[in-house]
Amino acid sequence: MLESYVTPILMSYVNRYIKNLKPSDLQLSLWGGDVVLSKLELKLEVLEQELKLPFTFLSGHIHELRIHVPWTKLGSEPVVITINTMECILKLKDGAQDDHESCGSSSTNRSTTESSKSVTKPRRIQQTAPTDPDLPPGYVQSLIRRVVNNVNIVVNNLILKYVEDDIVLSVNITCAECYTVDEFWDRAFMDISATDLVLRKVVNFSDCTVCLDKRNASGKIEFYQDPLLYKCSFRTRLHFTYDNLNSKMPSVIKIHTLVECLKLSLTDQQLPMFIRIMQLVIALYYGEIGNLKDGETEEQLCHSKDNLGSMSGGEDESGPQMQYPNPYKPQDVYLQQDDDQQGWVSWAWSFVPAIVSYENEGEEGYTGFDDGSTPHLKSQVFKDPIVSVGFYCTKATVTFKLTEMQAESSYYSPQKVKSKEVIRWEQEGTTVEILMMGEPFFDCQMGFVGCQVICLKGIMGVKDFEENMNRSDEEACFFFCGEHLSSKGMTYLTNSLFDYRSPENNGIRAEFILDAAHHKETYTEIAGMQRFGAFYMDYLYTMENTSGKGSINQQDLSMGRSEELGSIQEMSTKRLIVGPIDLRLDSSAVHRIMKIIVCGLEHEYEPYSGLKPVAVEESKTMPTAEEVASLEDYIPTRLTCITFLKCTVTITMAEFNLLGQLLPIIMGQKHTSGFLNAATFQPVRPLPAIRIMVDKINLEHSEPMYTEQLVQTVSNLSQPSDNLLHHCYVHCYLKVFGFQAGLTYLDSTGSYCLPAPVLPSFSTAVYGKLLKLPEYWVKRSHVPVTECIFELPSLTLQSTRAQTLLLQAICQSWSHNMSNVGSAPINEALLNDVFHVPGVKSKNPLPTLEGSIQNVELKFCSTSLVKCASGTVGSIKICAKASGDSGKEKLIPLIQGPSDTKDLHRSKWLNESRKPESLLGPDLMAFTMQIPQQMDYCHNSGAVFLASVQGVAINIDPVVYTWLMYQPQKRSSRHAQQISGHSIPSLQRIL
Repeated sequence: MLESYVTPILMSYVNRYIKNLKPSDLQLSLWGGDVVLSKLELKLEVLEQELKLPFTFLSGHIHELRIHVPWTKLGSEPVVITINTMECILKLKDGAQDDHESCGSSSTNRSTTESSKSVTKPRRIQQTAPTDPDLPPGYVQSLIRRVVNNVNIVVNNLILKYVEDDIVLSVNITCAECYTVDEFWDRAFMDISATDLVLRKVVNFSDCTVCLDKRNASGKIEFYQDPLLYKCSFRTRLHFTYDNLNSKMPSVIKIHTLVECLKLSLTDQQLPMFIRIMQLVIALYYGEIGNLKDGETEEQLCHSKDNLGSMSGGEDESGPQMQYPNPYKPQDVYLQQDDDQQGWVSWAWSFVPAIVSYENEGEEGYTGFDDGSTPHLKSQVFKDPIVSVGFYCTKATVTFKLTEMQAESSYYSPQKVKSKEVIRWEQEGTTVEILMMGEPFFDCQMGFVGCQVICLKGIMGVKDFEENMNRSDEEACFFFCGEHLSSKGMTYLTNSLFDYRSPENNGIRAEFILDAAHHKETYTEIAGMQRFGAFYMDYLYTMENTSGKGSINQQDLSMGRSEELGSIQEMSTKRLIVGPIDLRLDSSAVHRIMKIIVCGLEHEYEPYSGLKPVAVEESKTMPTAEEVASLEDYIPTRLTCITFLKCTVTITMAEFNLLGQLLPIIMGQKHTSGFLNAATFQPVRPLPAIRIMVDKINLEHSEPMYTEQLVQTVSNLSQPSDNLLHHCYVHCYLKVFGFQAGLTYLDSTGSYCLPAPVLPSFSTAVYGKLLKLPEYWVKRSHVPVTECIFELPSLTLQSTRAQTLLLQAICQSWSHNMSNVGSAPINEALLNDVFHVPGVKSKNPLPTLEGSIQNVELKFCSTSLVKCASGTVGSIKICAKASGDSGKEKLIPLIQGPSDTKDLHRSKWLNESRKPESLLGPDLMAFTMQIPQQMDYCHNSGAVFLASVQGVAINIDPVVYTWLMYQPQKRSSRHAQQISGHSIPSLQRIL
């Protein structure tokens, strides 16, 4: 009968994860077609072993479990498994407890594993003993595969909770359903065929709610906060591609999730707890929780590989130890987890077989049906499948709220928490895609089409965006990046399972780029910006075998073949591109940002991991010549490139200034409640502002992948090469192109005028490097610890006296606290002198003071003995521009150098237009400074300063007097023109 084949498969899962079940009663219920089990307890230790999460289960139970098996229509209707109310509570593993359990009770774990094996072996024997001679093995094999591929799983009211300190994070899903679909993603009863080696499934999640609350010392929640996520529904599509009908695991696995609208909410009390959760994720990502890692390592050393069950990703858990070049110590690298890939990628990869483990488990029982032999699944070696995981969100919003306690009318009524929205982040077209094939290849791409940040209602008692203010939406949006989704289109869904043009939705097998060189050529910065427009990130990690023997075999790595270790090359590259940014920092925006920072700092959580002191080994072993040659050939590094395109930052005059109350809290002082209450706010129009524009900012950062092992090896060499020393540093290169600044103002219509230039466009570059683990280089004084180089080809600053006064007023509005909300009105005459009407030429232009400096190069270097700084300045020039005869502009030099001062006493020299000296000319100034370090074993010999200056000419002109004595309300244009017409020098001096 079919029951003898299908029943053991279903019983194996139920008995594997649920306690206190009677197999005889369960088997009779299954044969009847329906099973109803109530108040079930989960086997928490089995879940922890198979999931291998860094958390431990405090409790887990199922209120009701229903299994429906349509025996009469088993080949056309699915088996339905329904779980009603499943609840699990988790917490972070305790390192001391894990150490005790992993080693102290290793015998118990072994006995548990052996008992589980003894339970499963009779089940397999029973499966290999068919009781119905009328059912051929091939038919049974095909039927069981159809049953397993079409199982429907329904979970109603799934509750997951995570507790830590005073944090309670809970996830509640009203309904989650998994079922098989056809090529149009409609519910159907499907199977894998020789013509279509594809299996599709859909998982729908309805009404997902995420809550983050704070509990007191007794463990109770006094006030419930607004949910982080409230009743959000999303759907997931799974696409499995097989090479043939007998494949035990898919060759390509695609899991993509789409969310139409994602609305997140954060209050000021939830923000510290949310940051704490993010810090936990980052600490787990980089393996910084030392006790947890140590516990996991000892557990892996104590248990055998069989303890990991059918999870093939965990069978070679010791494999990453052997994936490093010879000069590194594999065991130390694994224990320290210095590389993020070998820690979390291996852990994440262990879930891949679990996705399709039901198929492997079902096939274990009938692999020997064809010839009557015993199952031989364990002896097969599977090729790593290609796994593609994607998350897509059409529109996402994050709203930050401020809360306040509000008491009811009755004295004995409990207090309630009232929240008010103050700021909201809106994001469109979000994509997160992960592509991996085993551990040798991992790629993560993230991006979104556009985003903006909007001010909502009032802030700290100031009603700047209340409903009665009637401020425009343009003024409320102070940050915008990228494009709108309506104009960009659905490019963020390209090649996803939700894209009708994707290969999977057109019956074509998808092709993946798994080569690093081809990947970089395809996914360029231009391609990323064309698809998204606002933000694009590409993180690529590859592990290549350069020996020419093909791909890396995990079995060879686990066996520790020394000839393969030196031929493995690892690479980690991160590229981040940020599209056009428009940021307006006015009072409303700045105080909201500062308030978020203040709320994030109001916590007393201890960090998950601190900086551990590096223990320098006394006895050092010299590396061999082969090890040095291997390092010279290739050293794995991490490279990070960040690029900002077309950035515009506008800093307006402060309409109200509350920084005096926010900055002390950020600097560490105690919180004070002296905020304003219901203050009146009157917008200032026109509102002066400083506008900064940058064409491009490029930041490159590189560091060695295995820092401690590399530094230990290179520091033992008597004379390391420049290449080895270069890789022992962290290198950072910052390049800024087209930086310029000017003055503008916001008019009553909410638009900005054309900026008046103050700082013309210029470019600059900064390079720095920092020695890693300087403790190993203390006795080598010639090795630099820090180096920094600053280069500035040219910089020009020009400003009238009116522009200078306006800049001073803007700075004072932010630096001085104001007793009344709202700035003083700006002098209209001052604005008229700074900003001219476009297309209209001013009759009496004000004199302009202009200064320029060229060819500036500064260097800084520090060793264990001395700090040294040196620099050169090519030329400097300060001149005044004033209107001359017949409307021509006159250029009057005030300070210029280096300069030929032979004809300085002649008036002809003053009237000539001075040009910068050529690059081949002498520098204006050069200096060198050395300051010795205070060391225990050396004497302080004193500081040294050397400087040389070429000829400099200084001229003080009446035009400067006019520039200094400018008064907008009393200025006489005629008098200023008369003064600026003279060019008689009052003082000449030669340096």
